[in-house]
Amino acid sequence: MTYLWQLKHWPALRWNSQALLPLVSQARLAQGKLLTKVGSLGFKLNREAQVDILTEEAVTTSAIEGERLSRESVRSSVARHLGLPTAGLIPANRSVDGLVEVLLDATQRYETPLTAARLKRWQAALFPTGYSGLRKIRTGQWRGSEQPMQVVSGAVGRERVHYEAPPGQRVEREMKRFVSWWKTSALRDDGLLRSGLAHLYFVTIHPFEDGNGRIARALTEMALAQDERQPSRYYSLSSQIMDERNAYYRVLETSQKGDGDVTPWLQWYVGCYTRAVERAERLTADVLAKATFWQRHSQLDLNPRQRKVLNRLLDAGKGGFQGGLTTRKYVAIAKVSRATAFREISDLLEKGLLVQNPAGGRSVSYEVKWG
Repeated sequence: MTYLWQLKHWPALRWNSQALLPLVSQARLAQGKLLTKVGSLGFKLNREAQVDILTEEAVTTSAIEGERLSRESVRSSVARHLGLPTAGLIPANRSVDGLVEVLLDATQRYETPLTAARLKRWQAALFPTGYSGLRKIRTGQWRGSEQPMQVVSGAVGRERVHYEAPPGQRVEREMKRFVSWWKTSALRDDGLLRSGLAHLYFVTIHPFEDGNGRIARALTEMALAQDERQPSRYYSLSSQIMDERNAYYRVLETSQKGDGDVTPWLQWYVGCYTRAVERAERLTADVLAKATFWQRHSQLDLNPRQRKVLNRLLDAGKGGFQGGLTTRKYVAIAKVSRATAFREISDLLEKGLLVQNPAGGRSVSYEVKWG
């Protein structure tokens, strides 16, 4: 098996620009539409959208690696780092804080030069205890040369090797070339394609014992911030990758075992980016709809529980709260008795904030009255 890094012309990669041009044009169109819509948001809504997207990015970039983070804990960390109120939110632990700091450093400081030391700080921030699960790992330094770095799957004794990275003794030299490429490519390559190339290039080197995927996606975010010339994210690429995880790993493996033509990887990556941006367009529309809803009903007297339930429904979007709101779900969300839940739902119906869904009988449910 020959991997990319074993090719004579490595790290030079090639791609078919003609095959990519229509996809890049479509991506740029979606990007422009989203940024135009974001421009119509007020400052407060912009901040809310940033918190939502950064929370989603942190949760899903970890989920891709099989790590489940508490969304409430991540949101608490994001809000605190952005200087927003955190009352009532679950405090974040050090590893969650570290991940949020890496993502913010990559995007808000996108103009700061990328260095080996900065990448090592990112990796150390992801593993503040020096452990990945129960395993002691090197943090803040390149991986060693004791064992080959392999990406494997399957039960013990029946493992399948998907990829083997360059030997540890080559990592420092490879990373010097990567940092140099990062600098020169910013002046030469299309920004969108460069972000995809950076992702593939970095995970091919696999310079750390752990955290390579998360740092590759942080680098992708940094490259996109440089391309858009703004620090705020309004779409979550990791969320889209998570939805397409099987395709992601499949095209990544195929490209790393290829002959240096990375056109298939870039085709998938640009398409994934476009789908992430189009998804964010819908999210932005939901943020605007939520703001309009509260502006229209700003004078109504509601208790905190009612506002919490309404916000849960609004966050789910139109028709997004599966099965609608029931008395039982109200009890679970608001932490009240069934009698109180029934009374407060009735009040919301009378005030015109909820409507009853068509199905009746034992399956009575409610939806937000958006219009």
